[in-house]
Amino acid sequence: MRVLIVSDTHRRNENYLRVLEEAGKIDMVIHCGDAEGSEFLLEKAADCPLHIVMGNNDFFSDLPMETELDIGGKKVLITHGHYYCVSNGYELLKDEGKARGFDVVMYGHTHRPVIDRSDDIAIINPGSLTYPRQEGRHPSYIIMEIDRTGEMDFSLHYL
Repeated sequence: MRVLIVSDTHRRNENYLRVLEEAGKIDMVIHCGDAEGSEFLLEKAADCPLHIVMGNNDFFSDLPMETELDIGGKKVLITHGHYYCVSNGYELLKDEGKARGFDVVMYGHTHRPVIDRSDDIAIINPGSLTYPRQEGRHPSYIIMEIDRTGEMDFSLHYL
């Protein structure tokens, strides 16, 4: 199973559409918030299931604040992260994920990519496809692959 993980597109979807073309076959898309009203376009373009949560800039949205999924036998939490103060680090979010028994926690908000696979939990932030803030400021996304044995692999990609 191949899952495209994106975040913080902020209604500027050109890079998202480009990633969908370049990524190859995707079985699911996860958007970690701040789509700013472009949910329908994101879903229609994906041609596969899309799971999206509300970000701090998704005003008047009825999107969920968090979503819990089972992906390939892994318990996954999707959140934007701002309710967990991730701008000051993701330790609170990691502790919450461990306490609630998640295998993977995915978040956005900081516009900086993270892949942390320590303490028996994966903490994943794809960065931003629109307004990256990490060194080099390249738009980023993550591909999660789960093989038939349930092994997860996360790869960070830049445009």
